[in-house]
Amino acid sequence: MQAWQRLVPRSITTQVTGLVVVAVLLGTIINIVLAVLLFGAPPPDDSPPAVASRIVRVTQFVKAAKTPAEADIVLTAIRNAGVEVERVALSDLEFAPAGAHWSLWTSPVLRHVRSGSGIEVLEGRRYAAGPLQQIVVRLDPAHALVFNAAIGASPWPLFLTPTALVLSIVLIFVMLLSVYALRSITAPLAAVAAAAQSFGRSPQHVQPIPGGGPREIVQVTEALNEMRTRIRALLDDRTRMLAAISHDLRTPLTRLRLRAERVPDDRLREGMLADLANVEHMLDETLDYLREGGKFEALSRVDLPSLLQTICSQFVDVGHAVTYQGPPKCTWSVRPRALTRAIANIVENGVKHGGAVTVTLVDQLPHAQIEIDDDGPGIPADLRERVFEPFFKANAARTQDGGGFGLGLSIARDIVRQHGGEIILADHVPRGLKVKISLSAGDLDNPR
Repeated sequence: MQAWQRLVPRSITTQVTGLVVVAVLLGTIINIVLAVLLFGAPPPDDSPPAVASRIVRVTQFVKAAKTPAEADIVLTAIRNAGVEVERVALSDLEFAPAGAHWSLWTSPVLRHVRSGSGIEVLEGRRYAAGPLQQIVVRLDPAHALVFNAAIGASPWPLFLTPTALVLSIVLIFVMLLSVYALRSITAPLAAVAAAAQSFGRSPQHVQPIPGGGPREIVQVTEALNEMRTRIRALLDDRTRMLAAISHDLRTPLTRLRLRAERVPDDRLREGMLADLANVEHMLDETLDYLREGGKFEALSRVDLPSLLQTICSQFVDVGHAVTYQGPPKCTWSVRPRALTRAIANIVENGVKHGGAVTVTLVDQLPHAQIEIDDDGPGIPADLRERVFEPFFKANAARTQDGGGFGLGLSIARDIVRQHGGEIILADHVPRGLKVKISLSAGDLDNPR
Protein backbone atom coordinates (compact mmCIF):
# COMPACT_ATOMS: atom_id res chain seq x y z
CA MET A 1 0.00 0.00 0.00
CA GLN A 2 1.35 3.40 -0.96
CA ALA A 3 2.12 5.97 1.69
CA TRP A 4 -0.67 8.35 0.62
CA GLN A 5 -3.23 5.54 0.79
CA ARG A 6 -2.37 4.96 4.44
CA LEU A 7 -3.41 8.55 5.16
CA VAL A 8 -6.88 8.08 3.60
CA PRO A 9 -9.57 7.47 6.26
CA ARG A 10 -11.16 4.03 5.99
CA SER A 11 -14.64 4.96 7.26
CA ILE A 12 -17.30 6.30 4.88
CA THR A 13 -18.37 8.93 7.41
CA THR A 14 -14.79 10.11 7.91
CA GLN A 15 -14.13 10.19 4.18
CA VAL A 16 -17.21 12.28 3.40
CA THR A 17 -16.55 14.64 6.30
CA GLY A 18 -12.91 15.00 5.30
CA LEU A 19 -13.82 15.74 1.69
CA VAL A 20 -16.23 18.49 2.74
CA VAL A 21 -13.60 20.05 5.02
CA VAL A 22 -10.95 19.87 2.30
CA ALA A 23 -13.35 21.41 -0.21
CA VAL A 24 -14.13 24.34 2.08
CA LEU A 25 -10.45 24.90 2.92
CA LEU A 26 -9.34 24.79 -0.72
CA GLY A 27 -12.17 27.09 -1.74
CA THR A 28 -11.28 29.58 1.00
CA ILE A 29 -7.57 29.57 0.12
CA ILE A 30 -8.20 30.11 -3.57
CA ASN A 31 -10.73 32.80 -2.75
CA ILE A 32 -8.15 34.65 -0.61
CA VAL A 33 -5.62 34.51 -3.44
CA LEU A 34 -8.15 35.77 -5.98
CA ALA A 35 -9.33 38.48 -3.60
CA VAL A 36 -5.77 39.77 -3.24
CA LEU A 37 -5.23 39.68 -7.00
CA LEU A 38 -8.60 41.12 -8.02
CA PHE A 39 -9.58 43.41 -5.16
CA GLY A 40 -6.19 44.40 -3.76
CA ALA A 41 -5.64 47.25 -6.25
CA PRO A 42 -7.33 50.62 -5.53
CA PRO A 43 -10.57 51.18 -7.40
CA PRO A 44 -10.73 53.63 -10.36
CA ASP A 45 -11.20 57.34 -9.55
CA ASP A 46 -14.80 57.40 -10.85
CA SER A 47 -15.96 54.23 -9.16
CA PRO A 48 -18.65 54.56 -6.45
CA PRO A 49 -16.22 53.59 -3.64
CA ALA A 50 -13.64 56.18 -4.79
CA VAL A 51 -16.25 58.96 -5.16
CA ALA A 52 -17.71 58.17 -1.74
CA SER A 53 -14.23 58.19 -0.19
CA ARG A 54 -13.50 61.66 -1.64
CA ILE A 55 -16.82 63.01 -0.38
CA VAL A 56 -16.12 61.74 3.12
CA ARG A 57 -12.58 63.15 3.21
CA VAL A 58 -13.58 66.56 1.80
CA THR A 59 -16.47 66.85 4.25
CA GLN A 60 -14.18 65.99 7.14
CA PHE A 61 -11.55 68.56 6.02
CA VAL A 62 -14.14 71.34 5.70
CA LYS A 63 -15.70 70.47 9.05
CA ALA A 64 -12.25 70.68 10.61
CA ALA A 65 -11.88 74.35 9.54
CA LYS A 66 -12.25 76.66 12.51
CA THR A 67 -13.65 79.67 10.62
CA PRO A 68 -15.71 80.20 7.46
CA ALA A 69 -12.70 81.88 5.84
CA GLU A 70 -10.51 78.87 6.56
CA ALA A 71 -13.26 76.64 5.16
CA ASP A 72 -13.29 78.69 1.94
CA ILE A 73 -9.51 78.26 1.62
CA VAL A 74 -9.89 74.50 2.03
CA LEU A 75 -12.68 74.35 -0.55
CA THR A 76 -10.62 76.41 -3.02
CA ALA A 77 -7.68 74.04 -2.68
CA ILE A 78 -9.97 71.05 -3.13
CA ARG A 79 -11.56 72.53 -6.24
CA ASN A 80 -8.09 73.21 -7.66
CA ALA A 81 -7.38 69.50 -7.12
CA GLY A 82 -10.28 68.68 -9.48
CA VAL A 83 -13.15 68.05 -7.07
CA GLU A 84 -16.34 69.98 -7.92
CA VAL A 85 -17.81 71.03 -4.57
CA GLU A 86 -19.70 74.09 -3.32
CA ARG A 87 -20.81 75.20 0.11
CA VAL A 88 -24.49 76.19 -0.07
CA ALA A 89 -26.91 77.44 2.53
CA LEU A 90 -29.65 74.96 3.26
CA SER A 91 -32.24 77.63 2.58
CA ASP A 92 -30.91 78.05 -0.95
CA LEU A 93 -31.28 74.37 -1.85
CA GLU A 94 -34.19 73.52 -4.13
CA PHE A 95 -36.28 70.57 -3.03
CA ALA A 96 -36.59 67.80 -5.60
CA PRO A 97 -39.94 66.55 -6.83
CA ALA A 98 -41.14 63.16 -5.65
CA GLY A 99 -39.11 60.33 -7.08
CA ALA A 100 -36.30 62.55 -8.33
CA HIS A 101 -33.84 61.69 -5.59
CA TRP A 102 -31.84 58.55 -4.98
CA SER A 103 -32.76 56.10 -2.32
CA LEU A 104 -30.20 54.36 -0.19
CA TRP A 105 -30.64 51.16 -2.18
CA THR A 106 -30.44 52.62 -5.71
CA SER A 107 -27.24 54.64 -5.23
CA PRO A 108 -24.01 52.78 -4.44
CA VAL A 109 -22.35 56.12 -3.58
CA LEU A 110 -24.91 56.86 -0.87
CA ARG A 111 -24.41 53.41 0.60
CA HIS A 112 -20.66 53.89 0.76
CA VAL A 113 -20.93 57.40 2.25
CA ARG A 114 -23.38 56.35 4.93
CA SER A 115 -21.51 53.17 5.79
CA GLY A 116 -19.83 54.06 9.08
CA SER A 117 -18.69 57.57 8.06
CA GLY A 118 -20.95 59.54 10.39
CA ILE A 119 -21.83 61.94 7.55
CA GLU A 120 -25.46 62.78 6.87
CA VAL A 121 -26.59 62.59 3.28
CA LEU A 122 -29.58 64.85 2.74
CA GLU A 123 -32.70 63.22 1.41
CA GLY A 124 -35.17 64.99 -0.86
CA ARG A 125 -32.53 66.86 -2.87
CA ARG A 126 -32.31 66.83 -6.63
CA TYR A 127 -29.75 64.53 -8.16
CA ALA A 128 -29.19 64.99 -11.87
CA ALA A 129 -29.61 62.00 -14.17
CA GLY A 130 -26.72 60.60 -16.18
CA PRO A 131 -23.08 59.98 -15.23
CA LEU A 132 -22.71 63.46 -13.65
CA GLN A 133 -24.44 63.11 -10.29
CA GLN A 134 -25.10 65.72 -7.61
CA ILE A 135 -24.66 64.62 -4.01
CA VAL A 136 -25.59 66.84 -1.06
CA VAL A 137 -24.28 66.22 2.46
CA ARG A 138 -24.93 68.27 5.60
CA LEU A 139 -21.97 70.39 6.69
CA ASP A 140 -23.50 72.15 9.70
CA PRO A 141 -27.01 73.13 10.79
CA ALA A 142 -27.11 75.94 8.21
CA HIS A 143 -24.95 74.73 5.33
CA ALA A 144 -24.48 71.78 3.03
CA LEU A 145 -21.80 70.67 0.62
CA VAL A 146 -22.93 69.99 -2.96
CA PHE A 147 -20.69 67.62 -4.90
CA ASN A 148 -20.84 67.19 -8.68
CA ALA A 149 -19.13 63.93 -9.57
CA ALA A 150 -18.94 61.79 -12.70
CA ILE A 151 -19.70 58.34 -11.31
CA GLY A 152 -18.68 55.37 -13.40
CA ALA A 153 -19.86 51.80 -13.11
CA SER A 154 -18.73 49.49 -10.35
CA PRO A 155 -15.30 47.98 -11.21
CA TRP A 156 -16.60 44.47 -10.57
CA PRO A 157 -19.83 42.86 -11.80
CA LEU A 158 -22.19 41.41 -9.24
CA PHE A 159 -20.90 37.85 -9.67
CA LEU A 160 -17.33 39.03 -8.92
CA THR A 161 -18.08 40.65 -5.61
CA PRO A 162 -16.11 39.10 -2.73
CA THR A 163 -19.15 37.41 -1.20
CA ALA A 164 -20.31 35.92 -4.49
CA LEU A 165 -16.78 34.79 -5.28
CA VAL A 166 -16.42 33.03 -1.92
CA LEU A 167 -19.71 31.18 -2.31
CA SER A 168 -19.05 30.24 -5.94
CA ILE A 169 -15.57 28.84 -5.36
CA VAL A 170 -16.54 26.91 -2.23
CA LEU A 171 -19.61 25.52 -4.00
CA ILE A 172 -17.55 24.40 -7.00
CA PHE A 173 -15.02 22.60 -4.81
CA VAL A 174 -17.73 20.96 -2.73
CA MET A 175 -19.46 19.72 -5.88
CA LEU A 176 -16.26 18.39 -7.46
CA LEU A 177 -15.11 16.58 -4.34
CA SER A 178 -18.63 15.29 -3.74
CA VAL A 179 -18.61 13.72 -7.20
CA TYR A 180 -15.23 12.15 -6.43
CA ALA A 181 -16.53 10.88 -3.09
CA LEU A 182 -19.62 9.36 -4.68
CA ARG A 183 -17.55 7.64 -7.36
CA SER A 184 -15.03 6.29 -4.86
CA ILE A 185 -17.87 4.90 -2.72
CA THR A 186 -20.31 3.75 -5.40
CA ALA A 187 -17.71 2.03 -7.61
CA PRO A 188 -16.95 -0.68 -5.00
CA LEU A 189 -20.67 -0.98 -4.25
CA ALA A 190 -21.42 -1.44 -7.95
CA ALA A 191 -18.80 -4.20 -8.11
CA VAL A 192 -20.38 -5.92 -5.11
CA ALA A 193 -23.87 -5.63 -6.63
CA ALA A 194 -22.69 -6.99 -10.00
CA ALA A 195 -20.93 -9.91 -8.33
CA ALA A 196 -23.98 -10.73 -6.22
CA GLN A 197 -26.23 -10.61 -9.29
CA SER A 198 -23.82 -12.81 -11.25
CA PHE A 199 -23.64 -15.31 -8.40
CA GLY A 200 -27.44 -15.42 -8.23
CA ARG A 201 -27.54 -16.44 -11.90
CA SER A 202 -24.45 -18.64 -11.91
CA PRO A 203 -23.47 -19.95 -8.46
CA GLN A 204 -21.03 -22.34 -10.15
CA HIS A 205 -18.66 -19.46 -10.88
CA VAL A 206 -17.19 -18.35 -7.58
CA GLN A 207 -14.82 -15.53 -8.51
CA PRO A 208 -13.77 -13.55 -5.42
CA ILE A 209 -15.04 -9.98 -5.35
CA PRO A 210 -12.03 -7.63 -5.33
CA GLY A 211 -11.82 -5.66 -2.10
CA GLY A 212 -11.45 -1.91 -2.05
CA GLY A 213 -13.02 1.31 -0.90
CA PRO A 214 -14.07 2.34 2.60
CA ARG A 215 -13.86 -0.03 5.53
CA GLU A 216 -17.58 -0.77 5.59
CA ILE A 217 -17.59 -1.83 1.93
CA VAL A 218 -14.50 -3.99 2.45
CA GLN A 219 -16.31 -5.75 5.30
CA VAL A 220 -19.36 -6.35 3.10
CA THR A 221 -17.11 -7.70 0.33
CA GLU A 222 -15.34 -10.11 2.67
CA ALA A 223 -18.64 -11.34 4.11
CA LEU A 224 -20.09 -11.85 0.62
CA ASN A 225 -17.01 -13.74 -0.55
CA GLU A 226 -17.25 -16.03 2.47
CA MET A 227 -20.96 -16.56 1.89
CA ARG A 228 -20.38 -17.41 -1.79
CA THR A 229 -17.72 -19.95 -0.84
CA ARG A 230 -20.00 -21.63 1.70
CA ILE A 231 -22.96 -21.75 -0.69
CA ARG A 232 -20.80 -23.25 -3.40
CA ALA A 233 -19.52 -25.88 -0.94
CA LEU A 234 -23.12 -26.76 -0.01
CA LEU A 235 -24.08 -27.08 -3.68
CA ASP A 236 -21.09 -29.32 -4.35
CA ASP A 237 -21.96 -31.53 -1.37
CA ARG A 238 -25.56 -31.83 -2.54
CA THR A 239 -24.49 -32.65 -6.08
CA ARG A 240 -22.04 -35.32 -4.99
CA MET A 241 -24.57 -36.90 -2.63
CA LEU A 242 -27.42 -37.09 -5.14
CA ALA A 243 -25.11 -38.19 -7.95
CA ALA A 244 -23.74 -40.98 -5.76
CA ILE A 245 -27.23 -42.14 -4.79
CA SER A 246 -28.45 -42.09 -8.39
CA HIS A 247 -25.36 -43.93 -9.57
CA ASP A 248 -25.54 -46.58 -6.85
CA LEU A 249 -29.15 -47.33 -7.74
CA ARG A 250 -28.17 -48.34 -11.27
CA THR A 251 -26.84 -51.74 -10.24
CA PRO A 252 -29.93 -53.00 -8.33
CA LEU A 253 -32.18 -51.60 -11.05
CA THR A 254 -30.29 -53.56 -13.66
CA ARG A 255 -30.68 -56.77 -11.60
CA LEU A 256 -34.40 -56.08 -11.15
CA ARG A 257 -34.81 -55.57 -14.90
CA LEU A 258 -33.10 -58.86 -15.65
CA ARG A 259 -35.32 -60.68 -13.16
CA ALA A 260 -38.48 -58.95 -14.42
CA GLU A 261 -37.76 -60.05 -17.98
CA ARG A 262 -37.89 -63.68 -16.77
CA VAL A 263 -41.38 -63.36 -15.28
CA PRO A 264 -43.64 -65.71 -17.30
CA ASP A 265 -46.82 -63.65 -16.85
CA ASP A 266 -46.84 -61.15 -19.74
CA ARG A 267 -49.11 -58.63 -18.02
CA LEU A 268 -47.10 -58.71 -14.79
CA ARG A 269 -43.81 -58.54 -16.69
CA GLU A 270 -44.87 -55.50 -18.73
CA GLY A 271 -46.03 -53.67 -15.59
CA MET A 272 -42.78 -54.35 -13.77
CA LEU A 273 -40.68 -53.26 -16.74
CA ALA A 274 -42.76 -50.06 -17.10
CA ASP A 275 -42.19 -49.22 -13.43
CA LEU A 276 -38.47 -49.87 -13.77
CA ALA A 277 -38.33 -47.68 -16.88
CA ASN A 278 -40.09 -44.93 -14.96
CA VAL A 279 -37.56 -45.15 -12.13
CA GLU A 280 -34.66 -45.05 -14.60
CA HIS A 281 -36.21 -42.02 -16.27
CA MET A 282 -36.40 -40.22 -12.93
CA LEU A 283 -32.78 -41.07 -12.19
CA ASP A 284 -31.71 -39.79 -15.61
CA GLU A 285 -33.67 -36.60 -14.97
CA THR A 286 -31.92 -36.13 -11.63
CA LEU A 287 -28.47 -36.68 -13.12
CA ASP A 288 -29.26 -34.26 -15.94
CA TYR A 289 -30.34 -31.63 -13.41
CA LEU A 290 -27.13 -32.09 -11.45
CA ARG A 291 -25.08 -32.08 -14.64
CA GLU A 292 -26.52 -28.68 -15.60
CA GLY A 293 -25.09 -27.34 -12.34
CA GLY A 294 -21.59 -28.28 -13.42
CA LYS A 295 -19.25 -26.78 -15.96
CA PHE A 296 -20.81 -24.44 -18.49
CA GLU A 297 -20.87 -25.21 -22.18
CA ALA A 298 -18.98 -22.66 -24.28
CA LEU A 299 -20.92 -19.98 -26.11
CA SER A 300 -21.17 -20.27 -29.88
CA ARG A 301 -23.03 -18.38 -32.58
CA VAL A 302 -26.11 -20.35 -33.59
CA ASP A 303 -28.98 -19.78 -35.99
CA LEU A 304 -31.94 -19.86 -33.59
CA PRO A 305 -34.61 -20.72 -36.20
CA SER A 306 -32.60 -23.78 -37.28
CA LEU A 307 -32.16 -24.89 -33.67
CA LEU A 308 -35.89 -24.49 -32.91
CA GLN A 309 -36.97 -26.21 -36.13
CA THR A 310 -34.71 -29.15 -35.31
CA ILE A 311 -36.35 -29.51 -31.90
CA CYS A 312 -39.82 -29.36 -33.46
CA SER A 313 -38.88 -31.97 -36.07
CA GLN A 314 -37.73 -34.40 -33.38
CA PHE A 315 -41.17 -34.28 -31.76
CA VAL A 316 -42.98 -34.43 -35.11
CA ASP A 317 -41.04 -37.59 -35.99
CA VAL A 318 -42.58 -39.40 -33.01
CA GLY A 319 -46.12 -38.27 -33.82
CA HIS A 320 -46.57 -34.98 -31.92
CA ALA A 321 -48.12 -31.81 -33.38
CA VAL A 322 -45.29 -29.32 -32.86
CA THR A 323 -44.83 -26.38 -35.26
CA TYR A 324 -42.40 -23.47 -35.59
CA GLN A 325 -43.28 -19.85 -36.37
CA GLY A 326 -40.83 -17.00 -36.75
CA PRO A 327 -38.11 -15.48 -38.93
CA PRO A 328 -36.06 -17.76 -41.18
CA LYS A 329 -32.75 -16.50 -39.82
CA CYS A 330 -31.60 -15.02 -36.52
CA THR A 331 -28.03 -15.53 -35.33
CA TRP A 332 -27.50 -15.44 -31.57
CA SER A 333 -24.73 -16.45 -29.19
CA VAL A 334 -25.94 -19.34 -27.01
CA ARG A 335 -24.88 -22.64 -25.48
CA PRO A 336 -26.61 -24.83 -28.08
CA ARG A 337 -26.78 -28.16 -26.23
CA ALA A 338 -27.99 -26.54 -23.01
CA LEU A 339 -30.57 -24.33 -24.74
CA THR A 340 -31.81 -27.30 -26.78
CA ARG A 341 -32.36 -29.26 -23.59
CA ALA A 342 -34.24 -26.39 -21.93
CA ILE A 343 -36.61 -25.88 -24.86
CA ALA A 344 -37.06 -29.63 -25.35
CA ASN A 345 -38.08 -29.99 -21.70
CA ILE A 346 -40.74 -27.29 -22.11
CA VAL A 347 -42.02 -28.72 -25.41
CA GLU A 348 -42.13 -32.19 -23.84
CA ASN A 349 -44.32 -30.84 -21.03
CA GLY A 350 -46.53 -29.19 -23.64
CA VAL A 351 -47.11 -32.30 -25.73
CA LYS A 352 -47.63 -34.35 -22.57
CA HIS A 353 -50.41 -32.11 -21.24
CA GLY A 354 -51.77 -30.61 -24.47
CA GLY A 355 -52.45 -31.78 -27.98
CA ALA A 356 -50.59 -29.21 -30.07
CA VAL A 357 -47.54 -27.05 -29.34
CA THR A 358 -46.36 -23.94 -31.21
CA VAL A 359 -42.81 -22.62 -30.88
CA THR A 360 -42.54 -18.93 -31.88
CA LEU A 361 -39.38 -16.82 -32.21
CA VAL A 362 -39.66 -13.03 -31.88
CA ASP A 363 -36.49 -11.16 -32.84
CA GLN A 364 -36.48 -7.72 -31.21
CA LEU A 365 -33.06 -6.38 -30.28
CA PRO A 366 -31.71 -6.26 -27.66
CA HIS A 367 -33.82 -9.34 -26.87
CA ALA A 368 -34.73 -12.57 -28.59
CA GLN A 369 -37.96 -14.03 -27.23
CA ILE A 370 -39.01 -17.64 -27.64
CA GLU A 371 -42.69 -18.41 -26.92
CA ILE A 372 -43.91 -21.99 -26.47
CA ASP A 373 -47.72 -22.34 -26.48
CA ASP A 374 -49.78 -25.44 -25.78
CA ASP A 375 -53.54 -26.07 -25.56
CA GLY A 376 -53.48 -28.07 -22.33
CA PRO A 377 -55.12 -27.26 -18.98
CA GLY A 378 -52.52 -24.62 -18.10
CA ILE A 379 -51.08 -23.88 -14.66
CA PRO A 380 -52.88 -21.80 -12.00
CA ALA A 381 -51.32 -18.39 -11.37
CA ASP A 382 -50.52 -19.19 -7.74
CA LEU A 383 -48.46 -22.23 -8.77
CA ARG A 384 -46.50 -20.73 -11.68
CA GLU A 385 -43.52 -19.79 -9.56
CA ARG A 386 -43.50 -23.00 -7.53
CA VAL A 387 -43.35 -25.25 -10.60
CA PHE A 388 -39.79 -24.02 -11.13
CA GLU A 389 -38.77 -25.46 -7.77
CA PRO A 390 -36.90 -28.78 -8.02
CA PHE A 391 -39.02 -31.86 -7.27
CA PHE A 392 -42.29 -29.88 -7.21
CA LYS A 393 -45.24 -31.27 -9.17
CA ALA A 394 -48.34 -29.24 -9.92
CA ASN A 395 -50.54 -32.33 -9.82
CA ALA A 396 -53.75 -30.36 -9.53
CA ALA A 397 -53.03 -28.48 -12.72
CA ARG A 398 -50.99 -30.79 -14.93
CA THR A 399 -50.92 -34.41 -13.81
CA GLN A 400 -47.52 -36.00 -14.23
CA ASP A 401 -48.72 -39.11 -16.03
CA GLY A 402 -45.31 -39.83 -17.42
CA GLY A 403 -43.55 -39.84 -14.04
CA GLY A 404 -40.45 -37.80 -13.30
CA PHE A 405 -39.24 -35.84 -10.35
CA GLY A 406 -40.55 -32.51 -11.61
CA LEU A 407 -37.14 -31.20 -12.68
CA GLY A 408 -37.87 -30.27 -16.30
CA LEU A 409 -38.83 -26.64 -15.68
CA SER A 410 -36.13 -26.27 -13.01
CA ILE A 411 -33.50 -27.33 -15.53
CA ALA A 412 -35.00 -25.04 -18.17
CA ARG A 413 -34.94 -21.97 -15.93
CA ASP A 414 -31.36 -22.63 -14.79
CA ILE A 415 -30.21 -22.87 -18.39
CA VAL A 416 -32.06 -19.72 -19.44
CA ARG A 417 -30.59 -17.77 -16.54
CA GLN A 418 -27.13 -19.02 -17.46
CA HIS A 419 -27.74 -17.23 -20.76
CA GLY A 420 -28.57 -14.02 -18.89
CA GLY A 421 -32.26 -14.38 -19.69
CA GLU A 422 -35.53 -15.09 -17.90
CA ILE A 423 -38.45 -17.47 -18.26
CA ILE A 424 -42.07 -16.53 -17.50
CA LEU A 425 -45.30 -18.54 -17.47
CA ALA A 426 -48.55 -16.97 -18.70
CA ASP A 427 -52.00 -17.92 -19.98
CA HIS A 428 -52.37 -18.90 -23.63
CA VAL A 429 -55.57 -17.61 -25.21
CA PRO A 430 -58.07 -19.26 -25.53
CA ARG A 431 -56.66 -22.03 -23.34
CA GLY A 432 -53.39 -23.58 -22.36
CA LEU A 433 -50.00 -22.39 -21.15
CA LYS A 434 -47.62 -19.86 -22.70
CA VAL A 435 -43.93 -20.10 -21.75
CA LYS A 436 -41.91 -16.98 -22.59
CA ILE A 437 -38.12 -17.26 -22.77
CA SER A 438 -36.31 -13.93 -23.09
CA LEU A 439 -32.62 -13.94 -24.05
CA SER A 440 -30.90 -10.62 -23.40
CA ALA A 441 -28.16 -9.37 -25.70
CA GLY A 442 -26.50 -7.60 -22.77
CA ASP A 443 -25.32 -10.88 -21.31
CA LEU A 444 -24.42 -12.60 -24.56
CA ASP A 445 -21.41 -12.58 -26.79
CA ASN A 446 -22.17 -10.10 -29.57
CA PRO A 447 -25.57 -11.27 -30.76
CA ARG A 448 -26.27 -11.03 -34.46
